[in-house]
Amino acid sequence: MNNIQLRDKIISGLELNFKKLVSAKSKEDKELIFSKSGKIIRVKARNLEK
Repeated sequence: MNNIQLRDKIISGLELNFKKLVSAKSKEDKELIFSKSGKIIRVKARNLEK
């Protein structure tokens, strides 16, 4: 397996994990917290599911 294939597998695994996280938090009506340009941003998981 070369580096590109490994990178693609890692990225697809991260994307799948993020989708599962958003789905689980959406069911619980929770927020996800991100940092953008040094500012903390809270986003409802339901808004990310769209």
